[in-house]
Parts: sequence; structure tokens; C-alpha cells
Amino acid sequence: MREHTRQFDIADRTRKRITRRLIPYLFLLYIVNYLDRVNVGYAALEMTRELNFTADVFGFGAGIFFVGYFLLEVPGTLLVELWSARKWIARIMITWGIVAIMMGFMNSATQFYWLRLALGAAEAGFFPGIIVYLTHWFRYQDRAKAVAWFMAAVPLSSFIGAPVSGLLLGVRWFGLAGWRWLFILEGAPAIVLGVVTIFYLTDWPHQAKWLAADERDWISKELARETDLKTAARSFKILEALRDRKVMVLTLAYFFIVTSLYGFSFWIPTIIKSLSGLPNLTVTLITALPYLIAFIAMVFAGWSSDLKSERRWHTAIPMFIAGAGLLSSAAAQGNTPLAVGMFCLAAAGLYSFLPSFWALPTTFLAGSAAAASIGLINSLGNLGGFFGPYVVGYLNARTNSFMAGMLYLSTSAIIGGLLILTLRARNARGRNRSSEATPE
Repeated sequence: MREHTRQFDIADRTRKRITRRLIPYLFLLYIVNYLDRVNVGYAALEMTRELNFTADVFGFGAGIFFVGYFLLEVPGTLLVELWSARKWIARIMITWGIVAIMMGFMNSATQFYWLRLALGAAEAGFFPGIIVYLTHWFRYQDRAKAVAWFMAAVPLSSFIGAPVSGLLLGVRWFGLAGWRWLFILEGAPAIVLGVVTIFYLTDWPHQAKWLAADERDWISKELARETDLKTAARSFKILEALRDRKVMVLTLAYFFIVTSLYGFSFWIPTIIKSLSGLPNLTVTLITALPYLIAFIAMVFAGWSSDLKSERRWHTAIPMFIAGAGLLSSAAAQGNTPLAVGMFCLAAAGLYSFLPSFWALPTTFLAGSAAAASIGLINSLGNLGGFFGPYVVGYLNARTNSFMAGMLYLSTSAIIGGLLILTLRARNARGRNRSSEATPE
């Protein structure tokens, strides 16, 4: 009994210390990362007018980011597993910060396309690398909560970034328009934090001097046991994992939901501006509201998924909610308050699926196979980030309305949810049964 109590104390102490050390910092990194990725949607309120970009030019440029992202994603993710997470993450941040700042000096559609492509290539490997990095520190039964807190930075970055971007759009310093300062000032923190990352992050628990010896020993043994259990169940080589049906289903589902997520994120400021005719600062303040709702929904979904040890329905149901919200927003185009309410519903679904979704691959994969598969799912799936913004822009240019675009995004979200439900429940839940004896 005394030994059990001692083990419980070590487990509780270790989990709390790891969470306090890593999650706030990774959360900050992802806020900066996601803001640099989507701030083009806010810049578009002035940039498209100044540079004479049409809706389809902007949609293509916003989406081409994910082509560059696709090209380097899998090798970048493998480097986190096989080389050094902190060094690779630091390299990514410094490079993307430089490219993000260069966005503030572009003057043509061609430059816009090339810089967005370069930004995607520079950032490739960051998000899936962090997901793999979390598996170095958090057990299966703690992972969805950890991913939820990390990924809550996505809606929170937009909630914070929307009003900040609105304020920057109104300045004109040293002869440069506000949208240019938006790129410059929001890109600089990535360079600073990239340098800090080299010294702050630790690659593996056994290297963590900030953990006590018994804490390092406990988490290392727990994670090793988890890996051994998955390996004993089925030994996956990298190429075999990439061909696995479950990996392919997750990739396809992610493609459809990402189509909706980025089609929504890049265009929502312009859509609200078009519907309301309000000033830029007011538009960005209204745009922040759906992301606040999404932040709350994401944290709750991650907590619920871990509490119930369930991943599949916690992934699919938010996708259906997103589809319903986007569909309803298309029907509410003539009523701005109602449309914004539907955007809040859509945002809640578009972001709250993420914690349980990214816990799914690690239910049946480990090590390099997991890293390669997560990289594949993210790289191929994120190509939806090209199609979503581009198709919405194309449909808007052809119909002079965002209704068709919202219908397209709604359909994509619903298809993603249906694909998740084709996964067998035991694949999503079976892994947890092997860890029932572990102290909580």
C-alpha cells in the first residue's frame, strides 16, 4: 500500500511538472506560428485593395502556403524523432520569421505567391513535430489534454490577433501601410523565440535536469512500456505505417476538415466586412468572437476525450457541428448578427476536433512510424488548406457571393466526420485498456 502511494505521488508530481514546464511555452510558440500563418486574412482587408488583388488571386496566394508545407513535412517530422526536436523547431521558427517579415515588402501577385510558398516550406514540420514531441513527454491517457492545451493556441491566436491586426491596419509608419507593419511586427517574435527554444526545450525526459531523478525514471519507464505494448501488438515499419488503411482514412478526413478550417479562417474577415460594411477595426473585433468560442470548445473537448478515453466520436461530432454552422451561415447571409452566430458555431466545431484527432494516430503507432505517419497526415491533409481558400475565392469571383463557398466548406466538414466514423471503435479505444493499471 505504501509503495502504491509513493508511485502515485511520483506520477502526479511528474505529470504536473512536465505540464508546467512545456505546455505554456509550446502554447506561446503556436500562437506566434498560427498568427503568422493566418494574418494574411486580416491584411487582405487593405492589401488586396492597395495591390489590386482579385478574390481568386488572394485565395490562390493564401492557399499556396500549403503546397510548400506539403513538400517538406514528412522529413521535417522525422528529424524531430530521429535528431533533435529543439534544434529543428528553432530552425523552423527563425526561418519562418524571416520570410514572414519579407511579406511586408511585397508589391505584386507573383511576389505574394512565392513568399507564401516559401513561408509554407519554412514552417513545414513545426506542428506535427510538436505533436511527436508531446509523445516524448505525455502518456496516452494524458495526451489529448496536452494536445488540447497546446492547440488551444490556434483559436486564441486569432482571438488576440484579430484586434491587434485591426489596430495595425490603421497605422502608417515611415511611409509603410499598416498591413505591411502587420507582417513585420508579427513575424519578428518567431525569430526571438527560435533562439530561446534552443536553450529552453529538452529533447527527451532522461535529459531533463529540471526533473528529479525519480521523476525522470518514472516517465521514461511509462513511455517505454507504452511503446513496447504497441510494438508487441504489431511491429510497424515506416513504409508499412504510411500504407496502413487507418493512416489513409485519417489523412483523407483531415484533408476535408482542413479545407473547411482554412477556407473559414482566411476569408471570415472579408466575409464579415462584406456583410456589415463596418470599419476594419470593428470587423476584426467581431471576427475575434468565434475564436473565443472555439478556444472554450477545444479545451472542453480535449478534457472530455481523455476523461472518457474516447477519440472517434470526439473527432467526428465537432466536424458535423462545423458543417451545420457553415451551412447555416450560408442561409443567414442577409442577417449579419445571425451569420456571426453561425460562424461561432462553425468555429467551435472546426477547432474542437483537433485534440482527439491528433491522439488517434498514436493509439496504434509509435516511434519513427508514428512520426512519419503524423507528418504524412498533416502534409497531405493540409493540402486542403490550399483548396479551401482558393475555391471560396474562385466561387466568390464567379458568383459575387460567399454563399456557394460556405456550402462547399460545409460539405467538406461533413465528409471529414463521416470518414472518421469508418474507423473501428476498438482502434480508437483499445490502446487505453493496456494502461488501466497505470497510476492516474
